[in-house]
Amino acid sequence: MKDIRFGTDGWREVIAAGFTVDHVARVAWAVARWLVSSASSPSVVVGHDTRFGGRMFAETLAKVLSQKGVKVYLSPGVVTTPMLSYGVKVLGARAGLMVTASHNAPRYSGIKLKGPHGGPLDAAATRMVEGLVPDVNEVNLPVIRWERRLQDERVTYTDLEELYYGRVTARFGEVLRQKAFRPAFDVMYGAALRIVPRLFPGALLLHGEENPLFGGMAPDPVPSRLLELSERMRREGSYDLGVALDGDADRVTLLDAGGTCVDAHHLILLLVHHLAGRKNLHGKVVTGITTTHRLEELCRRYGLEVQRTPVGFKEVSAVMRQEEVLLGGEESGSFALPDHLPERDGLWVALTVMEAMMETGKSLRQLLDEVEEITGPFACDRADLPMSDEQRRKVLRRCAEGAFSAFGPFRVTHMLEFDGYKYFFGDGEWLMVRPSGTQQLLRLYAEAEDAARVEAILRAAYETLTAEEKHS
Repeated sequence: MKDIRFGTDGWREVIAAGFTVDHVARVAWAVARWLVSSASSPSVVVGHDTRFGGRMFAETLAKVLSQKGVKVYLSPGVVTTPMLSYGVKVLGARAGLMVTASHNAPRYSGIKLKGPHGGPLDAAATRMVEGLVPDVNEVNLPVIRWERRLQDERVTYTDLEELYYGRVTARFGEVLRQKAFRPAFDVMYGAALRIVPRLFPGALLLHGEENPLFGGMAPDPVPSRLLELSERMRREGSYDLGVALDGDADRVTLLDAGGTCVDAHHLILLLVHHLAGRKNLHGKVVTGITTTHRLEELCRRYGLEVQRTPVGFKEVSAVMRQEEVLLGGEESGSFALPDHLPERDGLWVALTVMEAMMETGKSLRQLLDEVEEITGPFACDRADLPMSDEQRRKVLRRCAEGAFSAFGPFRVTHMLEFDGYKYFFGDGEWLMVRPSGTQQLLRLYAEAEDAARVEAILRAAYETLTAEEKHS
């Protein structure tokens, strides 16, 4: 029996090893049982990104769900996760299933569960689905007649991209009509490869063709994988903004006119500064525990509350559904705005920044300089420390016992235990140690006044924790 668990951002496995048609059918059967038990005429939206076998896995979901009495709205082609989430809300469906492994390596696929609100399915419902997954696939897939499902409209092909396109053009029509503004895009062979040229005809588009191998790299918009876009912008010098989207387009990285990447810590500050400082909007700012602490300083200036959540956007989304929120975001490049959905949408965020640039007549770099005039300069970064599950348990147990009073020359002033262990060193410097929810490693996060200082903190943490693991 393959144990199926939905982590911080869905269930992910290697294609043809853990991610198979049989296992996907088991997930569909569990979702169907949950939906049928909670609604009289349930419906669900199903879509897939550009990964290998995406259409096959999406149709497997549709076959099982429809056989078990669930109405299925199926995308006829590749869609982004935000498109699927918006479709769930607009179509009044009870749930959404997106076949994607997001920014993970090409050998992976996965499934994200979405709720009726158009965002991540809440934790309680997710646990219910997990508990209903059968030990083996109980559905005889070959006997399900696909054409009959379509004829009976138990499965209906639904153009989710068109629904999303209408929403975006209605909200950002003025931005999209500004022909003098020149953005450059890298969609990383991902699911945004069709919507971007529709919205920005003639714009520079890198890696805009379907390639399930993603050019040999994970479709993760980190600086090391955006060198082509960065160099193109730097060499040609004629682009106002660079936009890089991950495999399912819910994460974003922006580049300034010189081709320099802007990290999510600076971007969340820029968005708060624009929305609260210029547009005079209000609401709580909800963010993960690993985001810059300069956020509290900026929000105090505008009289805004900051709420920290555990890592995982479903935690942010849950708050957005219950309270008045200005912005939700995480250090992973995930942001949501309440004028859209309680869901990450990289393209929506990019358009919001374009709007800020056009309204102010300022470059991205000038907007960032405005923010740093308030917060002062700072840097954040993250490193991964591979460890077996047993090794991680030992190190984390030592963290819980308060075993670390220093990491190299960095003396701990106090420690916060919240979704991991956060060590403060004074002068705005800190280190966070937490286990990955999807991989066998510890994630290390740090903040300091400059990149060299951050690197020194991460190096000291790596050496301390590695020595601890060997000693234990």
